[in-house]
Amino acid sequence: MHYVDAKSLLTRWNGMNLYRGCAHGCIYCDSRSVCYQFSHPFEDIEVKQNAPQLLEEILKRRRKKIVISTGSMSDPYQPCERDLKLTRRCLELIDRYGFGASVITKSDLVLRDLELFDSINRKARSVLQMTLTIADDSLSRRLEPNVCTTFRRYEVLKEFQARGIPTVVWMTPILPFLTDREENLRQILDLCFDAGVAGIVCFNAGMTLREGSREYYYRALDRLFPGLSDRYRRSYGNAYELNSPDNDRLMGIFHSECERRGVLHSPEDCFRFIADIPERQEQLSLFGP
Repeated sequence: MHYVDAKSLLTRWNGMNLYRGCAHGCIYCDSRSVCYQFSHPFEDIEVKQNAPQLLEEILKRRRKKIVISTGSMSDPYQPCERDLKLTRRCLELIDRYGFGASVITKSDLVLRDLELFDSINRKARSVLQMTLTIADDSLSRRLEPNVCTTFRRYEVLKEFQARGIPTVVWMTPILPFLTDREENLRQILDLCFDAGVAGIVCFNAGMTLREGSREYYYRALDRLFPGLSDRYRRSYGNAYELNSPDNDRLMGIFHSECERRGVLHSPEDCFRFIADIPERQEQLSLFGP
């Protein structure tokens, strides 16, 4: 782990990454890709130590209330957050200035800040986004070795549901020849529906691989499932999008089940939901209760 002073914080989509790199060890992580130009080992977490100061300057100047998101590149609740509390400090600022917040995580450490999310949601909007892709917890421990199990993440979603805080699940990636089975899909959907999620993001029954992440993934497959990387190479070569041979059928089940349950299931609808601050909350934030 090392510390830097960042020159900027928010992207044009109102996202921020407080850490660069991750300790979760998920074998399919796209953030390892060369295109992201990491100048340090991925597990040597870069900490943007001045992020709270940068964020406060932004919030002071912004008049229109927006939802600020974090976690698209590196999990904001990886182990170092337990002591550094960088994510928590930023959430406290968001709460103080009446903005919205959304996080993407695989960690139950997010429960530490449940009261903050509750406060933010009452003033503006907070959304918890969690990744659930592997129903079998024993398989999850192999593919996502340093995060809590899928069932534990489901329990976290239930805790947020009990507070009335909206949740969205990322059911991606779905790994060809590993998790692209109907049984896995339906079990994940059952967890999502029982947890009352507002939406599920799933682009396709498949994954993406780029230079850097592809090599890491194949080395992990060679270690965990000897011979499987050769099947990938025969099936996909160096393709960026690796859709399951069963993609069309699985996605048909996904969309029909979500439609039947009234759960958002197009990425665009999910993203609009996450970014939306309901009109009543905007008025309360501006004029008080």
